[in-house]
Amino acid sequence: MGWLKRIFGQEKPADAQVNATSSTGEDVPAERVGLNGEYDESGLAKRVALAFDEDAALTDQDRLWVAQTSGTVVLKGTVDSQDTLNKMIEVANQVNGATSVDTSQVTVG
Repeated sequence: MGWLKRIFGQEKPADAQVNATSSTGEDVPAERVGLNGEYDESGLAKRVALAFDEDAALTDQDRLWVAQTSGTVVLKGTVDSQDTLNKMIEVANQVNGATSVDTSQVTVG
């Protein structure tokens, strides 16, 4: 099971994009843009989960969760190694709307 399915209970939509832009015709904050450009309160977290799914170097860490607080990506739980966490931070920072990544609630091991 992938990140998007496990955390948000949804399969990847056909036209989903990690760095989607607003398709509503309105000025939507980057952190609120959903997988297909729609307005989504959890848009950034969903796009980060999609980015994790699309990165072959990252397998689903079933004890880690992705959330957001405004433009901050919040990772919570446990990861297998510091290298994995570093890769996740790198990938999350490349998603439009991400201003920072909070790992204060992550345990390595």
